[in-house]
This record gives sequence, structure tokens and C-alpha cells, in this order.
Amino acid sequence: MSEPALAPRNALTGMLVVWAVALVAAVAIGIFVVEPWRMPALLVAFGGVVLLAFAMQLGYGRTHGFIVRVSASILGALLLMGVISVGFGLAAIGTAG
Repeated sequence: MSEPALAPRNALTGMLVVWAVALVAAVAIGIFVVEPWRMPALLVAFGGVVLLAFAMQLGYGRTHGFIVRVSASILGALLLMGVISVGFGLAAIGTAG
């Protein structure tokens, strides 16, 4: 007699965690890092978010749709961090003049 398969974990939770980490990291970098070092810090943070996205989706434990889940996590994080960095860039331009 075979045992029923356990219900898989929700893949959206992993994506939301990655997006939340990207949001918090971008805002923290924008607030606490001085302007000349902001872009390198954002690049390092994005690299960490990419690694987190892989780790979260590997922890999900299913191979079906892995590439789609990882790419959605990374693309969402990239868009979030990009929009936030544009906002901080515009704010820096406004205070320079």
C-alpha cells in the first residue's frame, strides 16, 4: 500500500520572501550608504538576493517549474531594487541643485 503524497509547499512564499529581502535591502542601502557607494552596494545586495532566490527554490524541493520560479523571483527583485534606486537617484539630483 502506498502512502499519499504530501501537499507541496507554496512556491509563491519563496518568491515573496526574496522580494521582501530585496525591498528591505534597497531601502536600507538608500538610507544608510553614502551616495558614491550606493550603486556598488546595490549590486552586492542584488547578488545576495540572486543566491537567496536559488536557495529558496531549491529548498522548495520540486524540479517542475524551477527555472520559472527562480527567474520570477530574480526579476521581481531586480524591478523592486531598480525602482527604489531610481527614486533615491532622483532625490539625490533634487538635493544637488
